[in-house]
Amino acid sequence: MTDTPIKQEIQSKNDNVPGATPVEQKKNNRNDRKRNRRGDSKNLERDSDWQERVVQIRRVSKTVKGGKKMSFRAIVVVGNEKGQVGVGVGKAGDVIGAVRKGVSDGKKNLVRVPLTPNNSIPTLSKGRDGAANVLIRPAAPGTGVIAGGSIRTVLELAGIKNVLAKRLGSKTPLNNARAAMVALSQLRTHKSASRERGISLEQLYS
Repeated sequence: MTDTPIKQEIQSKNDNVPGATPVEQKKNNRNDRKRNRRGDSKNLERDSDWQERVVQIRRVSKTVKGGKKMSFRAIVVVGNEKGQVGVGVGKAGDVIGAVRKGVSDGKKNLVRVPLTPNNSIPTLSKGRDGAANVLIRPAAPGTGVIAGGSIRTVLELAGIKNVLAKRLGSKTPLNNARAAMVALSQLRTHKSASRERGISLEQLYS
């Protein structure tokens, strides 16, 4: 096996260090690798366009043998305003820990939303979660986001700028946010629908 040019450069640098023992050379190599990893992770965090919004923070309790255990529950919506959005829930003894857990949970449950050139949705969609029903309808350019509560937060972080939404059931923020996620996950473009049905776009519109 021949060494790559990068390995040869590292070896040449270590060989040029005066009075360096093999153990010290290994330590230097490990430190350089750690620095490179830290730098790469920082660059990835800077390049990410994820935004986080806290919808609700509530103080909840759990009855245990010795009494009641108090904690905080945070509902967080995560999105990049480019067609990806997620809703997460986190519980912890402090608010910061609950929000951090909610963000990580939201990034695990992301939904990709197909956006039109006018930053709207392609078709009408309905979503249901528990007792919450949500109706989402596309709108003309300049309409804005006509929605309320947690549904508005989900639509804004998904990158939708022209849409009409209506809450038709429960007013619970978590159920409404999840119902909006169900409605967004059911969206399909006209091209994907025609491809699944095996017909052309002209036949689909006719």
